[in-house]
Amino acid sequence: MASFHPYRHVFTPLKVGRTTLKNRVEFSPLVCDMVASNGEVTQGYIDFVERQAESGAAIIHLGATPVNWDNAPDAPHELDVTDDAKCGGLELLAEAAHRHGAKLSVELLHAGRGADPALIRTPEVIAPSNISIPDRHPYIREMDQRDMEKVIADFVDCARRLQRCRFDGVLIHGAHGNLIAQFLSPLFNHRTDMYGGSFENRCRFPLMLLRAVREAVGPDFLVELRISGDEILPEGMHTDEVVEFLKLAQEHIDLVTVSAGLIVDSRIRFYCMPPYYHPKGFNVKFARQIRQCPDIRIPVSVVGGIISAEMADQIIDEGSADMVAMARALLADPDMLNKSYRGKAEDARPCLRCWDCCGNGYNHIHCAVNPALCRDARYAEVRPARTAKKVVVVGGGVAGTQAARTLVQRGHQVVLMEKSDRLGGMLPFIDKLPFKDDMLRYEQWLVRSTMACGADIRLNCEATAENVMAERPDAIVVAVGSSAIRPGIPGIDLPHVASVLDVDSGAVSVSGRVVVCGGGLSGCESALALAMEGCDVTVVDMLPVERFASGCSEITRTMLMHLLEQHGVRLIGEHLVREITADGVKAEGKDWSYLQLPADHVVDAFGRKPNATMAQRFFELIPDVYYVGDCGQVRNIMYANLTAYDTCCNI
Repeated sequence: MASFHPYRHVFTPLKVGRTTLKNRVEFSPLVCDMVASNGEVTQGYIDFVERQAESGAAIIHLGATPVNWDNAPDAPHELDVTDDAKCGGLELLAEAAHRHGAKLSVELLHAGRGADPALIRTPEVIAPSNISIPDRHPYIREMDQRDMEKVIADFVDCARRLQRCRFDGVLIHGAHGNLIAQFLSPLFNHRTDMYGGSFENRCRFPLMLLRAVREAVGPDFLVELRISGDEILPEGMHTDEVVEFLKLAQEHIDLVTVSAGLIVDSRIRFYCMPPYYHPKGFNVKFARQIRQCPDIRIPVSVVGGIISAEMADQIIDEGSADMVAMARALLADPDMLNKSYRGKAEDARPCLRCWDCCGNGYNHIHCAVNPALCRDARYAEVRPARTAKKVVVVGGGVAGTQAARTLVQRGHQVVLMEKSDRLGGMLPFIDKLPFKDDMLRYEQWLVRSTMACGADIRLNCEATAENVMAERPDAIVVAVGSSAIRPGIPGIDLPHVASVLDVDSGAVSVSGRVVVCGGGLSGCESALALAMEGCDVTVVDMLPVERFASGCSEITRTMLMHLLEQHGVRLIGEHLVREITADGVKAEGKDWSYLQLPADHVVDAFGRKPNATMAQRFFELIPDVYYVGDCGQVRNIMYANLTAYDTCCNI
């Protein structure tokens, strides 16, 4: 262990196959739109890979990446590794990774029955058995021997091409209900021939594929397998069979990465891509069972909700894995590993695990807390200003603190005025919920980093035209946030009615029967927290239930709605709250009928509105006045950070 950091394992080398990795961290694969529409490498993608390599991770995995474009792809924006004409760009990716001592690999995928019907070129998809997926392709053809040979040839072809392009390995995607997993799982493999039925038969095609790839690339090229340590559903494949399969597969692979769940089943999709409601390191118990099997001789890696070098080191120290894979923590702060290695882990910007980065695979990759991620040259990093100015920032919430830090980095003299006695805006009200510890870590980092950034931070200082102008500013950045919407509903001021922020922060205690008025994300999360505490909770809103908790990524919303159902929260949509009484809430439906919802306590979660009037006080003071965050439009943390960052990069 080095004297300058406390980690015993995570930064030590590891022998994998014939390759020695510089440390125990993999950059987990993710799909982003950094490629051209034909899957060709762009300069932006090269820059992205180089930034990943600069993170300090030992292996970078790109993906998921289809092995053909006829029936394999499952998401847009996937890299094309099937065409020799794309080799020039692929070589540039390898060069970018190798400049910083990282190994480069591609996650090779065939989605099988999970292929995206909008992307494939065939009239049907192929799978071991004809079992369709809601909202996916309705026409599934059961694979014959020729199909299997073609798929194996596609994997081999891509692996060889990547080897020629100076990549260091491939990651075979055998997890999450993709094609290889479909053969392995009794849930999806209902065949009666030599490729189905018994465990031995279900393993046959995956082992044929792994053997063929290994024989094609030889012993010096890394072959890694990603597998679900457990498919969670009772009918699926579980850890005991995974261990038995790996005893056979280890002859052909150098490393296995353990995930969990099925991306092809909406009920458990969030196990594959865990949001902040999910326990951190959920898959570690599956990896431990594999790693501690005396017959498993290859190194074991684990992925899923691993947020720090400290957590990674602990997982390795306890013998649960030989290394870890992470992505989101390295998107939130690409220097997280480097800061940790240098003994400054507290400086790393925490990930919120919100999945706003790339949770649905259709959007430009971005990060709620790192507004510089994957931006073009002008915004990829903070650049010094041509002329240093004096700037007053009004408000110390998410947007105001981001503005202050960015402005100081650019060389401006900054005064931040915050009327309360603390920074963080609304964060201290919402980070007390039982599933918001990531938010709490972010708030603590935000306060710590802003207080130390070099700005003149003035707490308990309400900005007025007089004290702002007394600073003789060249520019004013207004970040005065939002306030609660208080509709004129009879009974809203009754003593048993409390605001959602007061309830979430613990300032007001509620129990028994609770009606939450408002089906937005804050109302639904408050309802979940109350239900977890034993309350009988109902959420009512004029929106249809299908639009409850909108404004977050689909994977996050899916898990939230699952948890609300699991904890017995009643959701009532298309009803307008007309009155709050001492006994409950009276709501009117679309047919003018009324529901009387009994309640001991009522939570006011009607939403928020910009503090526009407060913001306008500064409009005519000087020419250069800018509005950032919720005072312009009420959105989320990502919007607050992005508007503040972009604005201040231009001052």
